[in-house]
Amino acid sequence: MASPLSCSMLSYLSVPSPNSHALPQLHPLNLAPFSRTSNALRSAIYQTRANRTDRALSVSASSALQALIFDCDGVILESEHLHRQAYNDAFSHFNVRCPPSSFQPLNWSSDFYDDLQNRIGGGKPKMRWFFKEHGWPCSSVFEIPPENDIDREKLIDTLQDWKTERYKEIIKSGTVKPRPGVLRLMDEAKAAGKKLAVCSAATKSSVILSLENLIGMERFQGLDCFLAGDDVKEKKPDPSIYLTAAQRLGVAEKNCLVVEDSVIGLQAATGAGMSCVITYTASTVDQDFQDATAVYPELSNVRLIDLEKLLENVVVAS
Repeated sequence: MASPLSCSMLSYLSVPSPNSHALPQLHPLNLAPFSRTSNALRSAIYQTRANRTDRALSVSASSALQALIFDCDGVILESEHLHRQAYNDAFSHFNVRCPPSSFQPLNWSSDFYDDLQNRIGGGKPKMRWFFKEHGWPCSSVFEIPPENDIDREKLIDTLQDWKTERYKEIIKSGTVKPRPGVLRLMDEAKAAGKKLAVCSAATKSSVILSLENLIGMERFQGLDCFLAGDDVKEKKPDPSIYLTAAQRLGVAEKNCLVVEDSVIGLQAATGAGMSCVITYTASTVDQDFQDATAVYPELSNVRLIDLEKLLENVVVAS
């Protein structure tokens, strides 16, 4: 800010009034103080403008991001291998044989499951697709393959319910930990007054158990919105779950930022008109994430301010 002396000097150097007939006669040696003062004032003005611009950008970035939404499986925890284990345990428990002529229960390999879970979201849709493609199985639920929709849905429901309980047992074992950086980002978002949500395509009871055990009861109860596969009719990549979340949060889709791990989740987020950052896993690393706002191997070095700037850039570009 210019001092009173600087202001008076600048006034003295201004254009003379109409009553004046000649410019003030200043000795050349006296111009140096005015020059120094003028340069200092000019520098101060530029710095003030720069500071105002920085503050404006900071406020703009902060206001652009109003809600941070996390997927659960693959984002909060690396869980796909745990789900595969639970499915295979269910197939073994009910002696699911596909094709029926096979002598061993169905067993999904790691490579096959990676491909399956990256193409089809939700447990029941996975099994439904597989049996339609490879033939409906025989099992201890139905000794011969079910032929009508009611029996087929009963088989799917029975397998999924048992699988869910098995998955819960695995989570409760205490051997599963949250992925790096997730809890810190959640805490930063809440501290900054952002809305915080979790949207998962998995069964609600299994997601609740995962969140209670991995992010803790206080964070779980502090969520502004929590949606699971049971809460919407269509699974990811359909955008329904994210559109529903935005509505419940009371936040425009453009002001939401989603954290996902797979192209299915990315498609669901962008389909809802939301920006999405990817934190990939070993099973999704080779997927095409060209529509993502940013891609990270994990979140340990990602701060809330980084995400705010990312979304601000998207808003400005659009």
